[in-house]
Amino acid sequence: MFWLIGWIIFGFFIGLIARALVPNGQPMGFFRTMMLGITGSFIGGAIGYLLQGGQLIQSSGWIGSVVGAVVLLALLLRRKQSLT
Repeated sequence: MFWLIGWIIFGFFIGLIARALVPNGQPMGFFRTMMLGITGSFIGGAIGYLLQGGQLIQSSGWIGSVVGAVVLLALLLRRKQSLT
């Protein structure tokens, strides 16, 4: 149970950092910011897998999580701009 609370808090803070680093970020609520951080952690883990090996489905540390979340947010913003 405590691991779930830890993932929620970790994901929220990573999402906040990613939103602060990406210009023109879209407004998001708590849940979307948390999901951005958690998904960014797994994207950062996949990038780490491509660079160093290990397991394909893995979470990453703070830096990898922020990098993954920034990549995800940039892709989401690019997709949103192409739809309008």
